[in-house]
Amino acid sequence: MTEDADARLKRLKIRSWRRGIKEMDLILGGWSDRHLTDLSRDELDLYDRLLSENDHDLYQWVSGQGTPPDPFASLIARIAAEYTAREKQV
Repeated sequence: MTEDADARLKRLKIRSWRRGIKEMDLILGGWSDRHLTDLSRDELDLYDRLLSENDHDLYQWVSGQGTPPDPFASLIARIAAEYTAREKQV
């Protein structure tokens, strides 16, 4: 049985908000609420794979303290740009 589009978005949002560390809950949860519906199927596949990565690695990549693997580089850049802009506002 395949997952329908609405169920997939719901699953991805839940996984985005229920991470291992609070910082990633806030970063990915907020980003997913704002952007998941705008992503193509391929981008959603990539985001789904990204959610399987370790939170500490993800935080390093988003915060610019580490370099993401090539497959995730453009997606991380999008998330990081928004994260950086929000951090400057605080």
